[in-house]
Amino acid sequence: MQKIWGFLIKITWIGFISGILLLFSYVWAVKNDLWGLFGGMPTLETLENPKSELASELYSSDYVLLGKYFRYNRTPVTYEEISPNLINALIATEDIRFEEHSGIDFKGTLAIIYYKLKGDKRGSSTITQQLAKNLFETRGNAYKGSLSEVKGIRTLIVKTKEWITAIKLENSYTKKEIITMYLNTVDFGSNAYGIQVAAKTFFDTTPSKLKVQEAAVLVGLLKAPTYYSPILNPENSLNRRNTVLEQMYKYKYIGNDELENYKNKPIELKYKVDNHNTGLATYFRSEILDFLLKWSKDNGYDLFSDGLKIYATIDSRVQKYAEDAMEKHMKFIQARFYEALHGGPAWVDENMKEIPGFIENVARRTERYKLLSIKYHGNKDSITYYMSKKIRMRIFSWKGDIDTLMSPFDSIRYYKKILQAGLMSVDPKNGHIKAWVGGINHKFFKYDHVRQSKRQPGSTFKPFVYLAAIDNGYSPCYQVQDIPVTFQYTLDGENKTWTPKNSEDEYTGESFTVRQAMARSINSITAYLIKQLGPQRVVDYARRLGITSTLEAVPALCLGSSDVSLYELVGAYATFANSGTYTEPQFITRIEDKNGNLIKEFIPTNHEAISEETAYIMLHMLKGGLEEKKGTSQGLFRYPGLFGGNEIGGKTGTTSNYSDGWYVGVTSNLVTGIWVGGDDRSIHFHTYTYGQGAKLALPIFGLFMEKVYADTTCGIKKGFFTRPSKPLSIQLDCSKYSQKGEGADSSELYINPKHSDLLNDL
Repeated sequence: MQKIWGFLIKITWIGFISGILLLFSYVWAVKNDLWGLFGGMPTLETLENPKSELASELYSSDYVLLGKYFRYNRTPVTYEEISPNLINALIATEDIRFEEHSGIDFKGTLAIIYYKLKGDKRGSSTITQQLAKNLFETRGNAYKGSLSEVKGIRTLIVKTKEWITAIKLENSYTKKEIITMYLNTVDFGSNAYGIQVAAKTFFDTTPSKLKVQEAAVLVGLLKAPTYYSPILNPENSLNRRNTVLEQMYKYKYIGNDELENYKNKPIELKYKVDNHNTGLATYFRSEILDFLLKWSKDNGYDLFSDGLKIYATIDSRVQKYAEDAMEKHMKFIQARFYEALHGGPAWVDENMKEIPGFIENVARRTERYKLLSIKYHGNKDSITYYMSKKIRMRIFSWKGDIDTLMSPFDSIRYYKKILQAGLMSVDPKNGHIKAWVGGINHKFFKYDHVRQSKRQPGSTFKPFVYLAAIDNGYSPCYQVQDIPVTFQYTLDGENKTWTPKNSEDEYTGESFTVRQAMARSINSITAYLIKQLGPQRVVDYARRLGITSTLEAVPALCLGSSDVSLYELVGAYATFANSGTYTEPQFITRIEDKNGNLIKEFIPTNHEAISEETAYIMLHMLKGGLEEKKGTSQGLFRYPGLFGGNEIGGKTGTTSNYSDGWYVGVTSNLVTGIWVGGDDRSIHFHTYTYGQGAKLALPIFGLFMEKVYADTTCGIKKGFFTRPSKPLSIQLDCSKYSQKGEGADSSELYINPKHSDLLNDL
């Protein structure tokens, strides 16, 4: 009997030791991927420098977060920035022995067998093991071996790798670092990765300010982000939150009274998912994406994962005032447009007659129409049937989004009656773009009307004609008679003539100074000047000032016949306020890496385009819109906040059929351009009353600048234009000097006494 007992003990020891050796051998084999059976594991270097995808962030010049670029929306925080409420809720629910174990909770692992027998599917992974899985994708293809496809064995191998990695993490990091990394990497659903984004998305707060009940909701999401989503499954979320609260009570993080109080409260959300359709400068953020992608690729960065910090020139305050001004005026002008249409179509030809088949032609360009054409092999009856069939859709309105039933054809008819707008504002001294509003609503209208769109500038192109004249010997006081000017040209072998008309189809026969003519936007006098100078010379001056679009060197150029972008136009006008130096509009100042190290600093590109004297004279010419009788900028007097110790120049623009309304306003430290019109040129007001730039675009400038000046924190103050360093070579006081080349000994500024008094009063 004694021999048998001794034999059993011996066998037991052999079995035990063999088991230990086998276990260690297995762990060693997994750790070293013996014969490629188990797949690789994160290296020590990888563990010490874990890389998780971080969203790149775009900041305004005043350090306000404008938006992010990401595949996974994640922004890291430090341990000190996390509320103790969240830490307590997480530990109580996910890993109560977190502070005691070294990566693996053996007690919890053994207990899981008991819970599985009861049918409870709770997990046994520690926070450290979950971090290993989140950080290094231990279950992904990168770490698969040949045994990974064997069911059952695969799970054992994955778990073993997580155990090993968890122990390594515990040896490399402190408990605070581990729990911080975990909360920065975990998925909370709703495109929120990491606690910073989750707190913002669900409660519009920061991790440091999370309340107990809010922390409980977020920790509850970790078990299954969709199933316990307070948006998709609010009842499940409420029950799970209460479970987390009970765990916090069980481990004495909260008292019984607190538990009952919190459990009886509903979940109060402030839910908002980050995307490019919300927040400030939505069009700007989308428009610069191509530049950022190219820059990142050229410099070895991934915009969507490297956590770059991009600092834009946009000022968040100025941007908001621009968006507010546009919204206020466009609501008003849209209502007037509907009234003017009297329920009729907006799409008309040059004779103001409805364009036949307009909606059908637009429809053919849509993705829906193209897909239907493929599906039904071009059968027009089938396509028309489905394009006319009402479907559920959400549409834009100035009173808020509307859920409705509408056919695709009716949707096109609806949207084509909505007017669009664009605004860009730049600091002329350094080219920094301070505001960029590419349209009325980025969610519904993605097309950018600042840089992407090019339209006929109308009379806002005239200053380039006057610039060429001033720089070639003409004085602002030079007089020209308002009479028809005729151009002769040949087309298809035929001799033809063109005589531009004035806006009201009349010629007064009076003589006007060049300044008066530009202030009143008299077409005949602009035509006279381009005839004297030649169209090519005007093109050359426009090029100097940064106009890169195709410009046809034809007489009609004087009235803005060639398309340009608002971006180009504002940059060109800014040259006048920058003493003749053209500075390319700039939208980024610098880019930093995720640790705040400077990667790239952007220096403005500039060149001397015209002399400082010519630039100053052009500012004097632009001021004529306010100071000369019948100047087209005098609608600004309705905005008293613009005046008093301030100089303003500007130019309106209106195309011949009112398709485009423009205004460019120039001050000493801000140049702003605005365009308003329909997406299609055939959509416009039918009369001059509201169709002119002075009514469509100028009011936005007035509303915008009043708000900018009222906010002293912006640093944009009223002021006077910089005078040239040398005395002017010509006379600006037209009461003393009326012909070119005479009396060039004074630099007095002529201001109509009537408007001078009004400016002082305002």
